[in-house]
Amino acid sequence: MFSIDTVIVLGYLLVILALGLWAGRGIRTLTDYSVVGRAYGAPIIFATLAASFIGGGFSLGNAEKVFRFGIVNILALWGFSLKEMLVGLFIAPRMDRYRDAISVGDIMERHYGTAAKVFTGLFAIILCSGILGAQVGAMGYIFNVFLGIPCVWGMMIGCGIVIAYSTVGGMKSVVVTDIVQFVVLAIGIPLTLIMGIIHVGGIEGMGGAIPAERFSCFGELSLTAFLSLFLTFLLGETLVPPYVQRLLIGKDARNTATGTFYSGVFSIPFFAVTGGIGLVAYALNAHLDPNLAMPYVIKEVLPFGIRGVVIAGVISIVMSSADSFLNAAAISCVNDVIKPLRAAPMGARQELGIAKVINLLTGTLAVFFAVKIESILDILIYSYNFWAPIIVVPLAAVILGVPATTRHFAAGAIGGIMGALIWHGILHNPLSIDSLVAGTFCNMAAFWLSYRLFPRQEAGEDATSLVPEEESQSNTLK
Repeated sequence: MFSIDTVIVLGYLLVILALGLWAGRGIRTLTDYSVVGRAYGAPIIFATLAASFIGGGFSLGNAEKVFRFGIVNILALWGFSLKEMLVGLFIAPRMDRYRDAISVGDIMERHYGTAAKVFTGLFAIILCSGILGAQVGAMGYIFNVFLGIPCVWGMMIGCGIVIAYSTVGGMKSVVVTDIVQFVVLAIGIPLTLIMGIIHVGGIEGMGGAIPAERFSCFGELSLTAFLSLFLTFLLGETLVPPYVQRLLIGKDARNTATGTFYSGVFSIPFFAVTGGIGLVAYALNAHLDPNLAMPYVIKEVLPFGIRGVVIAGVISIVMSSADSFLNAAAISCVNDVIKPLRAAPMGARQELGIAKVINLLTGTLAVFFAVKIESILDILIYSYNFWAPIIVVPLAAVILGVPATTRHFAAGAIGGIMGALIWHGILHNPLSIDSLVAGTFCNMAAFWLSYRLFPRQEAGEDATSLVPEEESQSNTLK
C-alpha cells in the first residue's frame, strides 16, 4: 500500500519526466543540444546554475560532515560560494567573445590548439563521469532510505529518468527541469531545518544538546588543513564543463554574469541550511549513523504530505546535478574528442545521434560506478583532481585575456600533474594540504614561469591564441 508521501514522490518524478521529454522537442543539431539558442536571461541562469551545483555532496554530504565535525564544513564549502561570485565578477563578463563555443574544449582550442581541446575533453569526461557517479549513488541511497526501494533499483529509477529526458532534449530539457527542481529544493530544504529546530526546542535546545566544539570555526582541523579544504572547494569545480555551458547559454555577458554571481550568493545560506540539518540530527540522536543525518531529520520532524514534498526536494537536488554532468560528459566526448580525432567531418544529424548514444551509455555506466561509492562528498573531492590541477589555470588565464600559447598550456599541465602526484604519492600530503591544492599551485607556477621565459612575441605560431585588442576592450568588466 503506497503512502501519501510515496504517491507525491512518484507523481513528482512523472511530472519531471514528462516535462523534460516535452521540452526536448525540436532539437536538431549538436549546438541545440548543448547551448539551446543562447537566449536565457539572468533569472534562468541563476536557477539552473544553482540547481546544478547543489548536488548530493553539497546537501546530504554536507549534513553528514557537519554531524561529524561541526560547522567547519559549512565554512569550507563557502570556498565554492566565493568561487561562483568571482566567476560572476571576472569570468562571466568576458564570455561574449565565445559566442560560437559550445564546450570548454572549443575555448581551449581557440587559444591552445586542437591537441589541447582533445586533452581537455578527455579530462572533462573523467571529471563529469566521477561526479555523475556520486549523484547516481546518492539517488539509490535516497530511494532506499525514504521509500524502502533497494539501492540498485533506486539508482536505475532515478538515473533512468535523467537519462531519458537528457538524452532526448539535451541542455534544453536540463534547463527546464532544473527550474522546477530548483523551486522544490529551495522551499523543501529550508523548511526541514526550520521544523527541525522547532522540534528540538529552538536554538536554545540545539545549543544544549550539541557540544561546543561543533561550533568551532576550525573544528579539529589545523589552520592549514582548513585552508586546504576551503581551497579545494574553491578550485575543485572552477569552470567545470556544466558550469561553463551555463556561461555560454545566456543572451549576453551581462545576464550571464548577474545570474552566476547571485547563484554564488544564494549558496552561502543554502550551505548553512544543509549543514544546519546535520546539527539538528546530532541534537536529535548523537549516536546516529552520520550518513543518515538529513534523511533522519526529514523522517522524524516532518508530517505526512509535507514529508513527501521535501523528499521530492532531496531527489531534485541530486537529479538537477546529475543531468548537468551527464549532458556535459556527452558534449565533451563528441565535440572535444571524437570530432577532432575523426578524419572525415560529420553531418549535423550524425553529431546529434552520437551525442545521444554517448549520453545514454554514460548514464548507464554511472549506475555501475555508483555501486562502489561510499562517501558522496569524498568522491567529489577525488574527482576534482582530474580538473583543477590541469585545466583551471590555463583556461582562466586566456578568458581573462592572457595571450598564452600551447607551450604555456603544456608547461602548466605537466607541472600540475607532476605536482599533484608527487605531493600525494611521495610526500603524502604534508601539512594536511590536499594534492589538488598543491597541484593547482604547481600548474600556476609552471604556467607563469613558461610565460615569463617564452612570452607571446617569442612563442611563434599560435596566432589563434592572441585576443584582438578591440575584442578585449569590448569584454572588460561591466
